[in-house]
Amino acid sequence: MSEGQPVTSAGPGSEGGFVTRGEPASEGELVTSGEPRWRHVVEAMGTVFSFDVRGVARESFGGQLAEAVALLHRVDEVFSTYRPDSDVSRLARGEVPLERCAPEVREVLELCDEAEAESGGWFTARYCGAWDPTGLVKGWAVERAARLLRERGASSVCLNGGGDVQVFGGPWRIGVTDPLRPGNLIAVVAADGPLAVATSGPSERGCHILDPHTGAPPAAGLASVTVVSTSLTAADASATAAYAMGDRARGWLEGRPSVEALAVTVAGDTWRTSGFDALGSLLR
Repeated sequence: MSEGQPVTSAGPGSEGGFVTRGEPASEGELVTSGEPRWRHVVEAMGTVFSFDVRGVARESFGGQLAEAVALLHRVDEVFSTYRPDSDVSRLARGEVPLERCAPEVREVLELCDEAEAESGGWFTARYCGAWDPTGLVKGWAVERAARLLRERGASSVCLNGGGDVQVFGGPWRIGVTDPLRPGNLIAVVAADGPLAVATSGPSERGCHILDPHTGAPPAAGLASVTVVSTSLTAADASATAAYAMGDRARGWLEGRPSVEALAVTVAGDTWRTSGFDALGSLLR
């Protein structure tokens, strides 16, 4: 299955979704072994978010869905570095102190500081002189919105935010795009419970991650790094740091608890952490 196809059945004899990275899933009701299942797509934070929800009828879950969508829009209003009126922009200009920002700003600031410490500075929200939580906040927002729907009564939830995925319940199958062969998958990750998949690399947006120590693109040749964890907040920050590290990332990721990873080099070679094969299957 190539990128861009809608969510489909996981295959004969199984139930679940096959979600490709960056997939623009269409809306609608799905037929799944008698369990309600439906999809919803919304634009927020400059990208597309695709919801795949099971176990609750859409007509009785509209308020909960609206709450999750409002959460994503609020994150954009508070954290966007492109909006001059956002809390983050006003904080960067010195117009407001942290105490007058939305309470979520302090939470994300602390998460960024933790990620910076855990990565030895390879993840940082301050490398350009002003505080910019872009490398963490989308994963944090996706995780919060997906968890909200799960807590509100959905038996299973998959939320794909701009290609990074958080699932609860299941089973699910999550496809990882091959950065060197557009439209093809390089791996599939299986989930039946909380799981998150985040990928960093230049294949879709160009080189948007810099070496925080030099301010230049990473010197080592990685085409992408995919990190699997139970939390998309952690996976997103770890993938960002690992791509910036380049060849140093393998040892760092191997030592991270509850994290597995797959990397593709610019030469087309792959490496993965020792526990990755328990979660996913390499397709080439």
